[in-house]
Amino acid sequence: MNDNAKKPASRRIAWGAVAAAMVFVSALSFAVPSAFAQTSEQKNSETKRYFQVFENVYQFILKNYVDEVEAKKLYEGAMKGMFEALGDPYSVFLDDAMMSDMTDVTEGKFGGIGLYISKQAPDPRLSDETPRYIEVVSPIEDTPGWRAGFKPGDLIIEINGEGTAPFSTDEAQSRLRGEPGKEVTVKIRRGAGLEFDITVTRAIIEIPTIKKALIPGKNGSTAYLRIVDFTPQTLPRVQDAMKDFDKEGYTSMIIDVRSNPGGLLQSVIQIADLFLSQGTIVSTKGRNPYENSVSRAKADLAVSADKPIILLINRGSASASEILAGALKDNKRAFLVGENSYGKGSVQQIFPVDGTGFKLTMARYYTPSDENIDKTGIPPDLESKDPALNPEEIAILEKLYKSGKIPEYAEKNPDADAVARNAFAAKLAEGGFALPENILRRLVRDELARTKVAQIYDLEFDIALVAALKTLERPDFASLVAETKTVKELVSAKRLAEAKK
Repeated sequence: MNDNAKKPASRRIAWGAVAAAMVFVSALSFAVPSAFAQTSEQKNSETKRYFQVFENVYQFILKNYVDEVEAKKLYEGAMKGMFEALGDPYSVFLDDAMMSDMTDVTEGKFGGIGLYISKQAPDPRLSDETPRYIEVVSPIEDTPGWRAGFKPGDLIIEINGEGTAPFSTDEAQSRLRGEPGKEVTVKIRRGAGLEFDITVTRAIIEIPTIKKALIPGKNGSTAYLRIVDFTPQTLPRVQDAMKDFDKEGYTSMIIDVRSNPGGLLQSVIQIADLFLSQGTIVSTKGRNPYENSVSRAKADLAVSADKPIILLINRGSASASEILAGALKDNKRAFLVGENSYGKGSVQQIFPVDGTGFKLTMARYYTPSDENIDKTGIPPDLESKDPALNPEEIAILEKLYKSGKIPEYAEKNPDADAVARNAFAAKLAEGGFALPENILRRLVRDELARTKVAQIYDLEFDIALVAALKTLERPDFASLVAETKTVKELVSAKRLAEAKK
């Protein structure tokens, strides 16, 4: 098929979509008071003018550019430019391959390395020219990316030698995904200055939903529920887990949404409703009235109100997991332990357009205390996280990564027990890698665990989980929850503290 035959079809698609939007906007104007009629007419006139200019330039390029150019190429370039102009990392044009990837993810199975990623947020302290890379929101457990040691907050600065600064999230995702069995090399920046390459072999990624276990304690068993993602399958899986916990007679509960990147809005509303008998779960607000909604809890409860609950969050907890945290916190139903969450407070919808499509932010969500946490996240009631390394320790860690000593040890000693691996960690410290003992021990343990299924919980190195269990044992836990501040109060205090700095 020649280009001339392609042009009308592509143009009808592009202009038809825009025209439909224009008709919708003009339809709304009938309900606008007369005081605003002139402003509305001016905006419509401006829209039509730019639309005409755009079409004229489009036609001129097609007819006069030195080389013949495909109409589809211009269409996709224009669409990408429109979405980039919004300055919103979550609103993007999706070409044919990206739309196919979206379908794969929705079905819960695809070829890749198992990372949830996002475009690095702009830093107001830096210039607009400062490169923004791709950030790891969280690795998916039991995937090649998880086993390779990717962590929330890692910056992907190169994929197979290509710098990621110009990439959208979806463009980076399409490069990370691919045929199972094929390798991809990723350059990581961790912290302020630690950079290293990770080569990962792609595999079929099946997205898990939950993990569950009972943790025995001196005051009874604690039901541990890790929600990995919010999908259509999450509600029935959680309901099944709760039935199992009821049979075992648990006395308290820990819900773990650390490194949970989110998922479906309806799914998290259903999950939150299991723990609440009344009150607001979440509200959404957008420019169009049909995007404004308030979701409230129903009276029935899956978890009785006398069961103490702690929710674990970290910097990889985003979107739907932040909705759950906000709902349980603002309704005084759970105590939050961990670190400040990611801060994604917007809602997107996907629209297909003739094989391609786009993802557009249509609304922002608000916690029950009426706070939008976009770019701020939710602070925990009790902060508990791994200690940060100083610059000297980062340099030592980089040297350790490059030495390959830990992977070499793990390969030769795959069945090493705690005594053996701790002895090796001590040997590393004496041999020029003077890092904190706990960090070295964990690095060795994690390397040995990469070829195994992830353990459901970790009482050896999981500082936040241990802190949560200790907090549940406090006799004043109920009053502790009752006296917690709302998300709005915490975020306001955080902003005030940052302004003083």
